[in-house]
Amino acid sequence: MMIYLDAEQQGQIARHGEATYPHEGCGLLLGQLDPDAIRVAEVLTVDNVREDSRHNRYVIAPEDVLRAEREADAKGLELVGFFHSHPDAAPVPSDYDLEHASWPGFAYVIVSVQQGRATTTRAWQLSPDRTTFEELTWMEPSLSDEGGVRQ
Repeated sequence: MMIYLDAEQQGQIARHGEATYPHEGCGLLLGQLDPDAIRVAEVLTVDNVREDSRHNRYVIAPEDVLRAEREADAKGLELVGFFHSHPDAAPVPSDYDLEHASWPGFAYVIVSVQQGRATTTRAWQLSPDRTTFEELTWMEPSLSDEGGVRQ
């Protein structure tokens, strides 16, 4: 499975991770879920509303998820994933991430922020049985002459 995320969107995720350091930053991804790809059209940053352990945990408020779903619907898109940062840790889902992930098929993008600077970003997808994450193949979309995304 592939994820399409352009350089501007990757930069937005990285900047949010840096801005929220040393806490985890988080947000939502809007776009399209295709049988062979997750196509991100928009990145929405939100506040980490977790009150404790914000350095290694995040919570997205339910009202932020609802707002994102409404915004996606109004734009002809859908909620396709989430992102968060790992301060001073690798961009690999933790056991906690796996235990609390509840959206199979969605993208889970993680940016590593080392000493305040975003370094590496990786993307994952929760398996249908919710027992593991599988890494997504990273693709940057390029525009065709018709203005669409070329595969």
